Amino acid sequence: MSSHAHTEGTLYLLPVWLGDAGGPEMLAPAVVEVAERVRLFFAEDERTARRMLRRMSPTIVMQELEMHRLDKDTSPEEVESHVHLLRGREGAVISEAGMPAIADPGARLVAAAHHAGIRVVPLPGPSSILLALAASGLNGQHFTFHGYLPREQQPRRQALRELEQLARRTGGAQLFMETPYRNDALLGDILRTVGDQVLLCIAKDIGQPQEMIRTRTIGEWRKAGPVLGKCPAVFILGTPAT
Repeated sequence: MSSHAHTEGTLYLLPVWLGDAGGPEMLAPAVVEVAERVRLFFAEDERTARRMLRRMSPTIVMQELEMHRLDKDTSPEEVESHVHLLRGREGAVISEAGMPAIADPGARLVAAAHHAGIRVVPLPGPSSILLALAASGLNGQHFTFHGYLPREQQPRRQALRELEQLARRTGGAQLFMETPYRNDALLGDILRTVGDQVLLCIAKDIGQPQEMIRTRTIGEWRKAGPVLGKCPAVFILGTPAT
């Protein structure tokens, strides 16, 4: 990889681990190389970003880094200011976990960078959504990621009924996720709302020692009585392959 910045600036999407386990050996060499070189970073939380960079390389001098907040509350004016900082420079977006800009506010800076003619370079790294889908056995040719479902129970159950109908009608896998402390409430609504023969993949703690990725029918899950607890998880509804 060239160490020279693009004349109009370069924005790297710098992936990190999906959990607390693992060191630089779990990352692509290009990720560590960019992390060691870049001095301009955009992140939801500066402390988390610095902790991730320390895990990547002990040679990074934290005092030399320029950190800027990029979260759901970052204003459009602040995003434009971030783009201005990238002119003629290299910068990187760091997510809280996994790949930046996928179910992540980093997408806003990426969109603005394209508009401004800034080069965007995604680096290889884990995406819990794609890893869950690949390991689920569900339809990897036709799938939709729906992000977070409604918090309130009745709208959430209605959303689940619509996803079930979509899975039955199209055969496509329907992916969604939840804030960890609401995992079990969501799972309870899935088991109370979705039909017995629909398949549900639960993928939790992906890439960690306690990882569990399991696909069963809703009827089988009801008998298992699973408890997820507060852990990162991806849920996928689908239908049996024909």
